[in-house]
Amino acid sequence: MPLIVDAHEDLAYNALTFGRDVTRSAAETRQAEAGGETPQRNGNSMLGLPDYLRGQVAVIFSTLFAAPYSQRAPAWEARGYANADEAHRLYHEQLDYYQRLTDEHEQFVRIGTRADLERVLVTWDEPDESQRRVGLVPLMEGADAIREPAEAAWWQERGVRLVGLAWSGTRYAGGTGAPGPLTPEGRRLVSELADLGLILDLAHSSDESFLEALDRFEGTVVCTHANVRALLKEFSRPERMLSDDMIRRLAEAGGVIGVVPYNRFLKAGWQPSDGKEAVTLEQVAANIDYICQLTGSVAHVAIGSDFDGGFGLEHTPAELDTVADLQKLGPVLAARGYSAGDIEAIFSENWLAVLRRGLPA
Repeated sequence: MPLIVDAHEDLAYNALTFGRDVTRSAAETRQAEAGGETPQRNGNSMLGLPDYLRGQVAVIFSTLFAAPYSQRAPAWEARGYANADEAHRLYHEQLDYYQRLTDEHEQFVRIGTRADLERVLVTWDEPDESQRRVGLVPLMEGADAIREPAEAAWWQERGVRLVGLAWSGTRYAGGTGAPGPLTPEGRRLVSELADLGLILDLAHSSDESFLEALDRFEGTVVCTHANVRALLKEFSRPERMLSDDMIRRLAEAGGVIGVVPYNRFLKAGWQPSDGKEAVTLEQVAANIDYICQLTGSVAHVAIGSDFDGGFGLEHTPAELDTVADLQKLGPVLAARGYSAGDIEAIFSENWLAVLRRGLPA
């Protein structure tokens, strides 16, 4: 099996909000949560160390995320924020969680440099599964926790390696459900991120802020989790998907897009009552293929699962039970004519190229 790099998982949010323990399997988490409120709020879990090892998920972009109370935070959300100071505190708590996780469990390793990355990858040559390591690359989703652009350096010192400008709209950029360009502060932040060498994530950015950031940013740029707008024209929030122009422009900048195996992003009008069997990995492959055909290359598409990011097992394609089952996408792509090398690029090499280019030495 090829290695997998997953560009978006909300591990700290799940641990601190729902008490989920990523060192145990998804099946154990489901059993522990049976009959409780967490599956209704966040879906049944698909993540856990045994599943990473079984599916050869070697590297994860692990998020710092909290919902702004002003934008779509659910009524039960106890860890949202009302201002930048609150966002700063919550995101720092999540960084502390990742530090504890890697201090207490040797099979999880925080990745801050290219050397760290290579040390993690080489462990996957070990025949003994207990010697393999899962690397975590901290990703800030929504930049409100950066209280002023100059503070980006402080976050970098503490381990953040990718910064997303938006979730919904932020003080820096228009975002999902909140159209608009970069703000004056956002333009300063984009310049600061480029100067620091941080990787810019344009997931959740509005069309205007996405394209303006591409024009302004001089550095490594990606979109960690988004699908193709042309394949889901009826979606209620079209700005959450990427237009053909956005895909082309990101590819021209050397960027990579992580496709999301979330049924609402894959089939128009899908509802939980339709059942997970109504969507298959063929629809995931269709999004991947669209990006490859549009850009003329396999180099600009990968996986950004967004597990367990507000949805769970019930909201994913029929073939998926845990993150390990992302490997089942390989035969689906092969049936479309993708070679073993192409599949390896989509599963891991495209994201690894981004990290080797964007991480400090």
